[in-house]
Amino acid sequence: METNIPISLKAEPILHIGTFAITNTLLLTWGVLVFFLVVGLFLRNKWHVIPGKLQMVFELITEEVLKLMESVMGERPKAERYFPLVATIFLFILFSNWIGLFPFLGSIGIYEHHGGGSVFVPFFRSPASDLNFTLALAIVSVVMTNILAVRSLGFFHHMKKFFNFSNPIHFFVGILEFISEFAKIVSFSFRLFGNVFAGEVLLLIVGFLVPYFIPMPFIFLEIFVGFIQSFIFAMLTVVFIATATASHDAPREHDAVRHIA
Repeated sequence: METNIPISLKAEPILHIGTFAITNTLLLTWGVLVFFLVVGLFLRNKWHVIPGKLQMVFELITEEVLKLMESVMGERPKAERYFPLVATIFLFILFSNWIGLFPFLGSIGIYEHHGGGSVFVPFFRSPASDLNFTLALAIVSVVMTNILAVRSLGFFHHMKKFFNFSNPIHFFVGILEFISEFAKIVSFSFRLFGNVFAGEVLLLIVGFLVPYFIPMPFIFLEIFVGFIQSFIFAMLTVVFIATATASHDAPREHDAVRHIA
């Protein structure tokens, strides 16, 4: 009986609840959510007015992130207002990427028979290797950007960015801006999905060919890639929020987009 390397572009279903399929990427996504819930409940009453060493480290990191966001948004209050959303996106993607790299998670699964061969299906798989996961994150980022813009500028003022009938040029530019919102979703989702899925395939093939010490450098590379992809996703969200919540005539945020890109 032949055993195949389990490379699948789509997430594999593990079980079904009615007609709803529970995939291995969804299981690990729920695991990450439970992890954050437990850590949040544990740390909720651990913060003090006079910080300890660990709290000082977290406060230092938070301060540096706020400075970075302030350099893009131009205002400290603005950076503090949108920090929870940006930090949540960054940490969620980061831990989803890193937890998916644990070797023992990928070795837990079952063998399924397909066409006379046996294919190993892991119970857990990196969430960002599923396009549904990255697409959902991209939709959340873009939709929240527009909601925050409506709250900051008002509904009609924000809609003038997309539907401006003052002259044909502004109307055409507005239509392009509207289309670009959907382009952001495609760019966000496929960038993250492509990098994580390629890394998963690389580690799988290297581990199958040389299963001992050779894969270690590639694992460290994927740890770095996971951080970079999380940082890029979060920073692009910052830039798009800064652009959407600023005056539509201000050029500074457009320069920031070009700088990040």
